[in-house]
Amino acid sequence: MIIDFLSNVFFNILSSIQEFSILSFKAFLNVFKRPRYVKETFEQIDIIGVGSLSIVILTGFFTGGVLALQSSHTLKSFGAVGLTGQLVALSLVRELGPVLTALMLAGRVGSGIASELGSMVVTDQINAMRALGVDPLKKLVTPRVVAAIVVTPLLTGICNFFGLVGGWIVSLFELKLRTSLFWSVAFHSLSYNDLIGGISKPFFFGYIVSMVGCYYGLSTRGGTKGVGKSTTKAVVAASILVIAADFFLNKLLIELIYY
Repeated sequence: MIIDFLSNVFFNILSSIQEFSILSFKAFLNVFKRPRYVKETFEQIDIIGVGSLSIVILTGFFTGGVLALQSSHTLKSFGAVGLTGQLVALSLVRELGPVLTALMLAGRVGSGIASELGSMVVTDQINAMRALGVDPLKKLVTPRVVAAIVVTPLLTGICNFFGLVGGWIVSLFELKLRTSLFWSVAFHSLSYNDLIGGISKPFFFGYIVSMVGCYYGLSTRGGTKGVGKSTTKAVVAASILVIAADFFLNKLLIELIYY
């Protein structure tokens, strides 16, 4: 019984990976095929980018503030409170900015994509599109994936900036550091390689969040109850994959860029 259960789990995982890979490949090929649905792509850029702006700003601001507040006690023991700007800048740009932005998008955008596409599946709107000769993957999946890949690096940059602002405010009023000291240390600590690493990862994270949302949305079964399950699965899977991908991307960047 245990062997049968494990074998079923193993084959289900392989089947899911295969379906996800095929969906990703088709979505990629649709970028080079007509019609390209440019209008739908810009609509998704507005929904994903502008709609997620407030939550990304708040996340970055308070994360930078917490970094400055918590690190000050450790830095004081070494007499290096003046390096608070460096710690905040490197932590945000290299790691926390891209990951936290992706996790926020997984909770907001990934769930939204999964619930929207799942609702279209259970109400037979996807089948209706096929009956009318419209490719649902080209019209629904590709614009969302392209929009997420374009917008995620921009949102990450905004998250990093407001994180630095949050760290500066805490350093100014709590640690009594001069504004010029904080910003000069923060900017001089960042190198060209740090910026490349911090901007390259969001492209992969945007792809993961959007594709996972599309996959679980199109795989919805079981009516409205199935929509809820697909939404939950999309958020959980996207969050886990973002964290796992961050580990492997960091390993790759350390080998190629940082050393």
